[in-house]
Amino acid sequence: MNRSIKHSLVILVTLFPIFVQAQKSNTLQKSGMMYPETKKENIQDNYFGTVIQDPYRWLEDDRSEKTKAWVEAQNKVTQNYLSQIPFRGAIKERLKQLMNYEKYSQPFKEGEYTYFYKNTGLQNQSVLYRQKNGDEPEVYLDPNTFSKDATTSLANLNFSKDGSLLAYQLSKGGSDWTDAVVMKAVDKTMIGDTLKDIKFSGIAWHGNKGFYYSTYDKPTEGSQLSGLTQYHKLYYHQLGTSQKDDQLIFGGDKTPRRYIGAGVTEDERYLIISAANSTSGNELYIKDLSVPGSPILPVVSNFERDHDMIDNVGSKLYIYTRLDAPNGRVVTVDAANPGPENWKDLIPETQNVLSPSTGGGKIFAKYIKDAVSMVLQYDRNGKLEHEIELPGIGTASGFSSKEHEKELFYIFTSYVYPTTIFKYSLLTGKSEVYKKPGVDFDPAKYESKQIFYSSKDGTKVPMIITYKKGLQLNGKNPTLLYGYGGFSVSLTPAFSTSVVALLEQGAVYAVPNLRGGGEYGEKWHVAGTKLQKQNVFDDFIAAAEYLIAQKYTSKDYLAIMGGSNGGLLVGATMAQRPELVKVAFPAVGVLDMLRYHKFTSGAGWAFDYGTSEDSKEMFQYLHKYSPLHALKPGVKYPATMVTTADHDDRVVPAHSFKFAAKLQESQGGPAPVLISIQTNAGHGAGKPTDKAIEETADKWAFLFYNMGLNYKQ
Repeated sequence: MNRSIKHSLVILVTLFPIFVQAQKSNTLQKSGMMYPETKKENIQDNYFGTVIQDPYRWLEDDRSEKTKAWVEAQNKVTQNYLSQIPFRGAIKERLKQLMNYEKYSQPFKEGEYTYFYKNTGLQNQSVLYRQKNGDEPEVYLDPNTFSKDATTSLANLNFSKDGSLLAYQLSKGGSDWTDAVVMKAVDKTMIGDTLKDIKFSGIAWHGNKGFYYSTYDKPTEGSQLSGLTQYHKLYYHQLGTSQKDDQLIFGGDKTPRRYIGAGVTEDERYLIISAANSTSGNELYIKDLSVPGSPILPVVSNFERDHDMIDNVGSKLYIYTRLDAPNGRVVTVDAANPGPENWKDLIPETQNVLSPSTGGGKIFAKYIKDAVSMVLQYDRNGKLEHEIELPGIGTASGFSSKEHEKELFYIFTSYVYPTTIFKYSLLTGKSEVYKKPGVDFDPAKYESKQIFYSSKDGTKVPMIITYKKGLQLNGKNPTLLYGYGGFSVSLTPAFSTSVVALLEQGAVYAVPNLRGGGEYGEKWHVAGTKLQKQNVFDDFIAAAEYLIAQKYTSKDYLAIMGGSNGGLLVGATMAQRPELVKVAFPAVGVLDMLRYHKFTSGAGWAFDYGTSEDSKEMFQYLHKYSPLHALKPGVKYPATMVTTADHDDRVVPAHSFKFAAKLQESQGGPAPVLISIQTNAGHGAGKPTDKAIEETADKWAFLFYNMGLNYKQ
């Protein structure tokens, strides 16, 4: 099971041809920003003989009254600044118009019903529907009714094999801590088995008697957000019993692991356990559930590579692995002797990165080739049956269903292709449009092309650039450069109405596939980790320099953005090359590299980052690029909006708080430094639509204004 953290990626863009120079409001004096006073304390740490000052350590206590008062004062400054931008409201209205169309998810079948999510346009949360045969769809679960402010969302849901039982998880305010509610699927009768405080877990049913789930020991009251979540535990819950009596299956003192995931094969014969201590590499175990009292047997008992069991036919196991295959392969083995020494290649490794799925008794090999999708259909003997003809260059996802089904659904999208659902026949290999979105967007007016540029060390890096046809390369096009570069996460093309609001104004939107990501396999990932992390920043900086050299833009019209690990990317880039960009958006960033591992799940990121306690060399490397520590007084940094959230379990708000405080202190020019506490800005599920529109409008207004541009309605 690939344990890479799937971060919520915020997408932005920029503008020009129909922009005009804006007349600044007399009431808005950027050079006279009055920030709240931030107390400095004499706190220091000694790392291998080097003393590091940490005067804003008190902001790490995200539940204290002092921190709360500071945050409230910062938000007042932010809202006062934004409220005086004259076109803020116009942007918000345009975003509403663009997002007001019906949106559907891929349908999936459970029992006698077909289920799907639908949003009528501006609903805060998408609603789960179901229909039987050709009957009219009915509302099944409506998350908009779960809370008054619509911030409680459906985080996950899992049906039993026959579709008669459902366990669904609720996330409050975007938190990763969830509650699981169990009910009879057909008539929605509550069974009464509500489980509390589950984290980073699905629900794996075994028959109709119970299910497996994972969680951590809950931190003490008041520290749920900043408390460490060190060791995962896998439990079995039998219906009709108390949660306190749930059986510990794996984890705990005997097998301490930071991340544990479980699944049950479709034939319900095997329990599959994935265990890991970091975001890369996992152990794999199986337990034969058809034999009472059977032991948990190791398939792979080290953390060197990623593995996942994707299918079985009786005792024949189908395993996806990166062992001896950095780009991935599919192997088969008998469950009686499942070790790697007995594996046989079914789908060998290629030069492209593989991500397989199964449906209708087939294996779908989804490849990433230069950051775009290619999909092949194989039978269970490894015979190639079809290459799926996709509608263009973009991203295809899905291709999964139950074994008996003869058709399945997938999604295709790109930066200029609105997200569309296709129905696919496993027999013929043909696709047809199932649901086409009604978004107000004409793809014929826009262009999205891929180029390759050279990074600092000569490495060729791909980048997709999207803009309105007829763009003039005059260096005056506002451009937003978005990046991530970590945890083997691949940035592939995806459509966004938020981006449309900028593209239609004449924007350029650029997304490079930086080292540290997964676009070219594990070698590409490792090349952006630990003592090679600077490669990621160099790749991003080189992308900016390419856009400027080719006259797409200039430093006065260039903005950068990224979230979480991408927030680190933005923070490091603006600290190293402050003169290169005009506007910066570090969102929920990992910005204190000396202490990130001391909070929530941060220690699990050490594979990518290393820690300040590993060695003197690692400490010195982290200290050099750590955004918080790399800021220097009197430097003219870009106009910056730092975003975070109260409910952010993975990257504690302290990173953003401390970084913003030091940036305000260091800023040597008139550009503003704002901190914005946003709804569900972390990694939890379900940002309400109205909040998403409002917060995106704030970013775009900040972007336009600080480039000296206007928004034409």
